Amino acid sequence: MAKQILVTGGTGRLGRALVPRLLDTGHDVRVLTRRKREPATHRWVVGDLRTGSGLAGAAAGADVIIHLATTNGRGDVVATENLIEAAKAADRPHLVYLSIVGIDNVALGYYRAKLACERLVERSELPWTILRATQFHDLIAGMCDVQRLLPVTLMPSKVYFQPVDITEVADQLVTIAAGPAANRVPDMGGPEVREAAELARGYLRAIRRRRPVWAVPLPGKAIRDYRAGHHLTPNRAGRITFDDFLAGDRAHGRSR
Repeated sequence: MAKQILVTGGTGRLGRALVPRLLDTGHDVRVLTRRKREPATHRWVVGDLRTGSGLAGAAAGADVIIHLATTNGRGDVVATENLIEAAKAADRPHLVYLSIVGIDNVALGYYRAKLACERLVERSELPWTILRATQFHDLIAGMCDVQRLLPVTLMPSKVYFQPVDITEVADQLVTIAAGPAANRVPDMGGPEVREAAELARGYLRAIRRRRPVWAVPLPGKAIRDYRAGHHLTPNRAGRITFDDFLAGDRAHGRSR
């Protein structure tokens, strides 16, 4: 059954993959924006998560809100509070929140903010679903790409990642949005757990650059938590490997 769906963060990497999939499924999709934009295949609705301005109107009539917007922790808690208040004042839609695997066991400020947002969603008295995913392929590629002018590529030693493809996360969110609220659903991880340095070497091979990769021991509790694997999940729901991602049209910032 087609639903009215509001998406926050619809212009981000995941949002750009999700919105067309929702439209293809027949849903009426509106995407939150802070300023007016030109018409598109979906509807833009103006609202500001930072202040709450316009959110009540944006949420009105929505059956589902998919909350993807993030500021890397700086304003996530306030934004989620404002969105929840707008949703409660509307028709109490199903609130779907995308989170990150391991946020309760990795000592990063951003993860603490995401965990605080999860708690807000859980206590919101709205119907809710939280999906946690591992790092995206795009993030691993980005870690390598920002070092493209260096003579070597540096990666943390003894750290493993389980990257997942954003298109598969988007597909899972479409499935969640079509169903009833399910609270915490199983974590979603990529199909492979690979050492950070090995992933970097694969990236360099894909872009045909020859340079050494150095696995560097880094200090800090967050790195120790990563080395302990707290950000990994036994649920390898994804099927697209990092090498598949690199071989596809989406590698290095191009959309597939």
